Amino acid sequence: MNTHIPRRLVVAAIVTASALLGAACSAAESAAPASPDVVEKPTTSTSAGSPSKAAPERRPYTISFGGDVHFEGVLRTRLNADPKTALGPIAKVLSRSDIAMVNLETAITTGGTPAPGKQYTFRAPATALTALKAAGVDVASMANNHGMDYMQGGLTDSLAAIKRSRFPVVGVGANADEAYKPWRTTVNGNRVAVIGATQVLDAEFIQSWTATPTKGGLASAKNEARLLQEVRRARKNSDTVIVHLHWGTELQKCPNEAQRALAPRLIEAGADVVVGGHAHILLGSGYLGDGYVNYGMGNFVFYNWGPETGRTGVLTLTINGRKVLKDQWTPASIQGGVPVPLTGAAGRQAVTGWKALRGCAGLAATSS
Repeated sequence: MNTHIPRRLVVAAIVTASALLGAACSAAESAAPASPDVVEKPTTSTSAGSPSKAAPERRPYTISFGGDVHFEGVLRTRLNADPKTALGPIAKVLSRSDIAMVNLETAITTGGTPAPGKQYTFRAPATALTALKAAGVDVASMANNHGMDYMQGGLTDSLAAIKRSRFPVVGVGANADEAYKPWRTTVNGNRVAVIGATQVLDAEFIQSWTATPTKGGLASAKNEARLLQEVRRARKNSDTVIVHLHWGTELQKCPNEAQRALAPRLIEAGADVVVGGHAHILLGSGYLGDGYVNYGMGNFVFYNWGPETGRTGVLTLTINGRKVLKDQWTPASIQGGVPVPLTGAAGRQAVTGWKALRGCAGLAATSS
């Protein structure tokens, strides 16, 4: 009970003892509750026998990225046979990391209407999400030039499948707020935010595929102001901000002007990692100031491949807060539609080749 005697009672000390006691009790009963700020403040020091509520110490974590994934051709056969093994041996590499992410370059539907006039349209049943989960993938982006290949009907089916599966997918939503909304998780005390967006959209579909406040669609990096706004917003309450982009020019080995312009702006806005692909081949990876940028992850789980387009792998970053401590490339080659890790001399040669790609990308091997 609060026994503090209000100042107004002190000046009335001439009253009788019983009156004074009654006034003190009345004051205690009407005292305001403790401030919420005081109640909710974490305990930083404790008395004997009281447990500490100090925040856990942040420790490094790993996140792995793979490139473009769909389930057409031979991959549909694999998916139908057993979704849990559809990604093949690369699953062991993805599963080793705390977080794994890929670009899901397909609509999740068995219906919808193919985008009119589009040469290549990709779709897959909801078991595609089962396959990603089983392979150790934790989050995917559908912000790409195939995410709405089956138009609004396909989008409706995709969003429904995502909701049913409870599998995190960024870069797509029932409106712009949902499409740009980051996926959030906490790993080893690190609050991680992942945002997905596409810089690549066919001109005739930019309007119909881009999410708006009242229409579903994809998060577009062409609306650069909105993307930068989301990065700044995520920066305020995240330890690591990651932007996954669909960007680049098909089969062009060096980043294009749009990529080179956007990457430093994202870093300046608060992104710690910018990674993505589209070109069907590998592009450079490395440090841009204090941030880390990957300009092209290439194909990953893909129905056709050749000497260049079949070169792939897994990029694994070790991160603590805002700092990328280490990057590691696990090289692979696409065989039968899925990535098969390379070992021995072939693996070492592939890593050397991957490191050389940063030469024309303007990226560094170490942070500044």
